[in-house]
Amino acid sequence: MTKTEIQASLRDAVTAVKADNPMAASITNTVTIELVANAQLAVGGSAAMVYLPDEGEGMAAAGDAMYINMGTLLPVYEETLPRTVKALRDAGKPWVLDPVGIGLGALRLKLLQSFKDYKPAVIRGNASEIIALANLWELLEEPQTAGVRGVDATDSVDDAQEAAVALAQWTGGAVAVSGPIDLVTDGQQTARIRGGSKFLPLITGGGCSLGGVTAIYLTRSTPFIAALAGTIVYDLAGARAEKGAAGPASFQTRFIDELYRANAAEIAAYSFQLEDE
Repeated sequence: MTKTEIQASLRDAVTAVKADNPMAASITNTVTIELVANAQLAVGGSAAMVYLPDEGEGMAAAGDAMYINMGTLLPVYEETLPRTVKALRDAGKPWVLDPVGIGLGALRLKLLQSFKDYKPAVIRGNASEIIALANLWELLEEPQTAGVRGVDATDSVDDAQEAAVALAQWTGGAVAVSGPIDLVTDGQQTARIRGGSKFLPLITGGGCSLGGVTAIYLTRSTPFIAALAGTIVYDLAGARAEKGAAGPASFQTRFIDELYRANAAEIAAYSFQLEDE
C-alpha cells in the first residue's frame, strides 16, 4: 500500500468505528480492566470484560473481534483461553494477543505456545515480549536473547524488528511493538511512529488498553491498519494529554479525554514513516 492508501484506510477505519460502536470483548489483566474498557469506549467501541470459559466462547461468537491479554492469569484461564481461541477460529473472528509476562510460569508458557496454530490477527507487545514470543514459536533462524523483566522490556524496538516481521509473516496478520518510536509491521511493510508521552509508562495499563483499542479497530479494518490506527491514536492522545498534566494521575484522565477527542482526519494525517522511505 502507498502512504496515501494507508491514510485513506486509517480514515475509513476510525470513521466506521465511531459510526458503528462495534464490540470487541476482552479477557484482560485484572489490574487494568477499567482502563482497557474506558479506552475502548473513548475511541467509539463497546467493551465487554469476561473470564469464564463459556463467556469467552459466547463473546467470540457475539463480537466482531476480541482481545486476549496474558497479564494476571487466573487458574480458570487454563480452560477459558483455549476454548475462546478455538471459538474465535471456528467463527472466523480476528483477535489481538498481548503476551504480557511471557516467561513467567509454566501455565503462561503453555498457553502462549498453544496459540501458535491459532494465529492471532494482531500481536501487540513491548520489544522483549515480541522477541520472546518469536523464540517460543521457533520462528527465528537464530534465537535472540529476550530481556524480559517482569512485564517490562530491556530490549529496543530495533532489536525486535526481525522477530516482529517473523511473527507477522507466520500469522498473516500484523505486529505492533511499543517503544520510544513504535513499530508496526505486516511482515511486508513496516511503519514507524513517534509520539506518546513520558507518562504512559507510569500508568498501569497503557499497553494493555492499547491492545483493547486495537481490537476495536480490528472490527472494521485489516490487521495492519488496526494496529497502526491504535498506535497512532495513542501517540496522538498521549502527546496532547501530557500538555498541562501535573503527573501520571492527571495525565490518565486527560488521556482518556484525548482518545475521545481524536478524529478520523487527525489520525489519518498523523506522521508515520514507511520503511522504504
